[in-house]
Amino acid sequence: MVDVAIVGAPGYAGAELTRLVAAHPELRPAQLTSTTDAGRRVGDVYPGLAPYVDAVYVEPDVAAIAASCQLAFLAVPHTAALKLAPVLHRAGLTIIDASADFRLEDPSVYEQWYDVAHTEPDLLAEAVYGLPELDRSRLRGARMVACPGCYPTAALLAAVPALEHGSADPGRVIVDAKSGVSGAGRTPGPGTHFPSVSESVAPYKVAAHRHTPEIAQGLSAVTGHETRVVFTPHLVPMTRGLLATVYLDLTGPISTDEAVALYRERYRDEPFVTVHDAGRMPTTLEVRGSNRAHIGIAVDKGAGTLIVACAIDNLVKGTAGQAVQCANIVLGFRETAGLDTPGPVV
Repeated sequence: MVDVAIVGAPGYAGAELTRLVAAHPELRPAQLTSTTDAGRRVGDVYPGLAPYVDAVYVEPDVAAIAASCQLAFLAVPHTAALKLAPVLHRAGLTIIDASADFRLEDPSVYEQWYDVAHTEPDLLAEAVYGLPELDRSRLRGARMVACPGCYPTAALLAAVPALEHGSADPGRVIVDAKSGVSGAGRTPGPGTHFPSVSESVAPYKVAAHRHTPEIAQGLSAVTGHETRVVFTPHLVPMTRGLLATVYLDLTGPISTDEAVALYRERYRDEPFVTVHDAGRMPTTLEVRGSNRAHIGIAVDKGAGTLIVACAIDNLVKGTAGQAVQCANIVLGFRETAGLDTPGPVV
């Protein structure tokens, strides 16, 4: 068993990590840290975890984590990982960071979008982007992993095969995405208050969402030159789930059946990706609670456009499950360990 720390464990991402690690055959939650819930039992904050996790949240203490753990999951807000990751890394731990602090390769881009200086350029250079379906080769044995955001995960899975194949024009990609309210985190606010979101759908941070440069970075790495991204996220009145519909201009004629075959070949060996038959689109319900990504494809011949929809659970494949998937690869475990159970059907 590998003893792990979950830093920021009471947040939604941290709680999902706790749930997954508690059921993992190779991982054990040795340190569950929190600055706000320290001293409280996990089962008092999340009663559903009580039968599985007999632990108390503790203040984050680098020395205690380093003495008792080999790996740390960071489920913390951006900028917090800038302070924690280097100290834990120097203490010899493997870091799986679910924050945004080490996702963007160019520190100046991070500073532009997050309005704060990136203080760890050396560790940033070492960080491996943790989307296994894009490239898992560098993850094996890595000591610093930057897990993607939930929107980039779905957008990249939807767009990459067509761009790699050359079937889609790499000049511009349009991403229209919807997410459940849990994506905003556990801390309540006016924009996520029940009366504000119930029976309402709203775009937010239009042309200004911080996941935009991350999507562009991933697509540009595939195409070999700068790819412009038009990204519009929406908040929908559900707790969890994310659906990204991506629009790509075709470079030549291709049928929906041919596009489906292309995507199935690209994801043939991916344990968590399902490409639906032509004519069927994915729903967030079918991936709820799981680490799966389901993809549906259609070709609009008149518009010369490939339309690809990708559904994920924003808290699992979009955050905690992906972090565990990366940890499995890093540590040499079976990639699906602790993740190969279906989610609820309703």
